[in-house]
Formats: sequence, C-alpha cells, structure tokens
Amino acid sequence: MRGLTRRRLLTTAASAASAAGLAALPARAADRPGPGTGDVVDALRALPGLRVIEERPSGVPGHRFFVLGLRQPVDHTDPGAGTFEQRLTLLHTAAERPTVLFTTGYEVPLTARRAEATVALGGNQIGVEHRFFGTSRPAAPGLTRLTIRQAADDHHRVVRLFRRLYPRAWISTGGSKGGMACVYHRRFHPHDVDGTVVHSAPNNVDDRDDSAYVRFLERVGTPAVRDALKEAQRQILLRRAEMVARYESWAAATGDTFRIVGGADKALEIAVLRASFMFWQNGTAADAAAVPGPDASTDALYAWLEDTAGLPLYADSTARHYVPYWYQLGTQLGYLNVPTAHLDGLLRYPGAIEPRSFVPRAVPMRFDSGAMRDIDDWVRGHGDRLLFVNGGQDPSVAESFRPGGRDSRVLWVPGGNHHVTVADLPAADRAEAVAMIRRWAGGAAAVPSGGGRTTDRNALAASGVGRPGAASVNGGRGGT
Repeated sequence: MRGLTRRRLLTTAASAASAAGLAALPARAADRPGPGTGDVVDALRALPGLRVIEERPSGVPGHRFFVLGLRQPVDHTDPGAGTFEQRLTLLHTAAERPTVLFTTGYEVPLTARRAEATVALGGNQIGVEHRFFGTSRPAAPGLTRLTIRQAADDHHRVVRLFRRLYPRAWISTGGSKGGMACVYHRRFHPHDVDGTVVHSAPNNVDDRDDSAYVRFLERVGTPAVRDALKEAQRQILLRRAEMVARYESWAAATGDTFRIVGGADKALEIAVLRASFMFWQNGTAADAAAVPGPDASTDALYAWLEDTAGLPLYADSTARHYVPYWYQLGTQLGYLNVPTAHLDGLLRYPGAIEPRSFVPRAVPMRFDSGAMRDIDDWVRGHGDRLLFVNGGQDPSVAESFRPGGRDSRVLWVPGGNHHVTVADLPAADRAEAVAMIRRWAGGAAAVPSGGGRTTDRNALAASGVGRPGAASVNGGRGGT
C-alpha cells in the first residue's frame, strides 16, 4: 500500500502550496532581534517559560529557524491543573518587521516553511502546535481540556510573550483546522493581532443540520463525474469481501490493527462514504478521468479508494494520533454528512463516519451545541479584519464563515479545492487580498528603510508554501 501524503492524511488542513504571485518585501539582517539588543538566541532565552530546543538551517535567506518549547497551563482557569510544554517554531528575520502567527490546528512542522502572509510582508513567523497534538500533550490523562477556548488562550499567551521581541504589526494565518484556530483565537482575544488570513476553514454552525454538505456534493462538478463517483462507491461495496480481505492482508503485513474503528469491514465502509467528499476536497478536474468505471478491476477500484480516501487513516497506527482531532469534532466542532441513497442496501454501520468511530469508547464525549453558534455570531457581528480564502469546489466550506465586521472579506477561487492560496485568486481579488494584508501590517510603514517592494515570483515559489502544513483527517467539516 502506498504511503500517504499529508495532503490525504489530513482532510481539512490545506496542503502546502506555492506562494508565487505575492510580492515580497525585503528583510533586514537576521542575526539580531533588534538594534543593539544582542543575539536573538539570548533574547529568546530571556523570555519566561520559553526553552530554545534547537536551531536548524532555515533555507530561507535572511531568516534563522528555531524549535522552541513554551510552558503553558493545562487549564488557563485553574493554575492547580499543572503545565505542559507547547512546541513552537520561529522564523526570525528582524524585530522591526511584522510578525505572522501561524496556527496549525495539529502538530507544527519542524522545517522552515513560510506562509503567504510571511512572504508578502517579509516578516517573522511563529508556528504554534495545537494542544494535545504532536509533542504538546499534557501528562494528565483525558481530553476534557482540549477546547477551543483553552487553545485560544494558548495562542493569546504566545502573542503576549513574543510581543516583547516583536512589537510591530501581527497577522495570524492558518489553513483548514489551523484557519479555524485563527478564528477562535480572534473570537476570545480580538485585539491580539492586526488582521487574520484564513484558508478553507469549515464553519459547522449547527451539527444537527448537515444539509449544506449533502446539497453541495449533489451539485458540485458535472453530473457525469458525480455519477462516476457514486458508481465507484457502489462497485467497491458490491465487492466488499474481496476489498476487506485485501485491507486485512495489508494490515497483517504491516502489523496494523483496527481496534479503534472496530474492524477492517467498518473501516472500508467509512473510506467509501468519505471518498466523494475527499475527491472534491483534494482533487482537480483532471482527476475525474481516473475515477474507475463499472467494469474496472478490483485492483483498480482498491487502488483508487486508497489514493482518494486514504485507507491507512483508519488503521490504529495512524488513527491513534488523531484521536484528539476527532474528539474536538465530537465535542465542539461538529462533523459532516454525505449522500447515501445510491448505497441503499450496501451499508452495514449506521453513523459510521461520526467522530465517535474514531475515539475509544473509554473516552467520554459530550457535544456542546452552543460552541460553534457563539463563534459564528461573533464573526457575523464583530469579525473585523478577517480575510477568508475558499475554493469553489471545496465541500469543506459548504458552510463558510460570513464576516460582518469592518475591513473583512470572503474571496473565492473558482474551481479551487481545499488547498487554495491567495496566489490562486483571480487577479483583482488577489490584489485586494494583498492590499488588505499590507494595510493591516501598517502599509508603507512595513517596508524597511532603504528597501522597496519586489515581485520575484520565483523566489516566492521557492519559499515552499502558501499555507504551511495544511491538511486534515476530517474529510470535511470542522477539522484539521
């Protein structure tokens, strides 16, 4: 079985994309935090609760790259609950440059990759690993303190601490679940940053009503492609015995199991149900030709399902790492639904794609139906300086944020999927987006003295990302 890329592994996080098309501002020397203040390492070590774990090659001219650890409260409302170390990264160029807060929603990448806003502003970038992901896990058992408010308070403490070194403008950004984390941070700490750029962020306001997702999947693309996807799903389930046998053979060969989900048969059904959603989320028009037809071989159908829905996702060696993600979906963020009428008589597990399937039964979950309504009300009524960039073919944003505050916009990439960037926008919208980001960062004041703006598309493409580390296990709504 082929290895999964992070793009397929994480269903809601946007894949790393080139930032070509955004004009960068030249940066100053990267060997100091500010005039006359000594080396940046000394300044970092002086910050309370911060540990410099290591410095790594940045690969980005004019920047230094650090892996850091910040001591955070397990519960921001209860000092007695203890602390944990949250993993951070820092791309440092100069204290007098703007700073971009990159919220991942998952683990933080330990390689230097710049977000589009970082490239456009020639700024510093701080990446934040989400609590309970990667190494940022409290020692105490249980996930009850994995809430949107606790994570927002983590981000608030990061901004407050690092403003001591970087006093200029701050912009936050993230894709998919990381973009959601940006919005949640702004909801509870609206003045921490000067503006926010959000890519492909789901907004599941009412988890009891999934009709927007079902309608989207029944209308996206052409009827021919939608029918081809439905037929592929049917054919796989009609050949369920052969498919499950292959799946179990792969698991046995790799030493994997299906204890969390509850067996290879259920895991296969989940993958089939999610296949159309993930096809539109990650694919392009060119991928339609690869959808196997009704006469396709079992080999071809299995390979297509593996490539589209990521079969290793549902086996324990991968699934266990994303229990926190599914826990969030099942307690606050909500999840999606998909069309199933064409699969009548072929499904065995009611509610199979609900988050409960991916969280061990020993972990209690209780859904907070007011959490997303509160976020949505704030965005609609008070969401100032928010820029949402969405793909027109991405089912994750079938329910999208609608900001009602000042200087906010929702911009769409026609035909774009879950991995769109500002650079993908039509020219006029792209220019508007870049102008917004620079305005939030102080406009002309953001240009270093003696320097001007450049438009080196090749250099931007070489930076490696538009939205670092985007992808999600979710497969749709409300997650990674």
